[in-house]
Amino acid sequence: MSEPLPIVLVPGLLCTSRLYAGQIEELWRAGPVTIADHTRDDSMAGAARRILADAPPRFALAGLSMGGYIAFEILRQAPERVARLALLDTTARPDTPEQTEARRGQIALTESGRFAEVPELLMPKLLHPTHQGDAGLRAAVVEMAEAIGPAAFVVQQRAIIGRIDSRPSAGAIRCPTLVLVGDGDAITPPDRAEEMAGLIGGARFVTIPVCGHLSSLERPREVARALADWLRQ
Repeated sequence: MSEPLPIVLVPGLLCTSRLYAGQIEELWRAGPVTIADHTRDDSMAGAARRILADAPPRFALAGLSMGGYIAFEILRQAPERVARLALLDTTARPDTPEQTEARRGQIALTESGRFAEVPELLMPKLLHPTHQGDAGLRAAVVEMAEAIGPAAFVVQQRAIIGRIDSRPSAGAIRCPTLVLVGDGDAITPPDRAEEMAGLIGGARFVTIPVCGHLSSLERPREVARALADWLRQ
């Protein structure tokens, strides 16, 4: 690339900048990196507006899980500002009724003062089965959740529940796009990633082996390489 391109990273639900700790050094070689704030708005539209207000005029955008949901909304609001797009372990689909019911249960648990139970409740679906016993990964998930806190978690879940179907607008995306997924992602599985890649013209599809939903944490080097290739695309 001829000149540095700013990069905006949007974390997932209950995730902080630590989600991208294994990629930030590599990404800084391409341009300045910003971690978006996705903790204060209970709608995707509001979160996207806030991120756009703080973002550079034109930037590369990457989001994992909830970060991907927000990325789709950013593309709807300001497609001309997004030079490149990376969708990591996410989906263009809205929640199913079952997913919404589960989220409402987690909100109720949180509002009853039992937020500390939420990370362990989510853990089986967040990490690949081979990583369930990794104390470092489990600690990272819990520490990020504690940093986000119960109030922001409820706000995030309400935004996720209210998100729209992004499949109808995905075909309008024209920037170089990476769609990446862990082969064992139990929350947004590979078939959802393939669907997105098929909807976005010219999208590059990458599967990370032996990896669950939190690919950037579980396989940091592989994800860093994929993102570096995306920025050179």
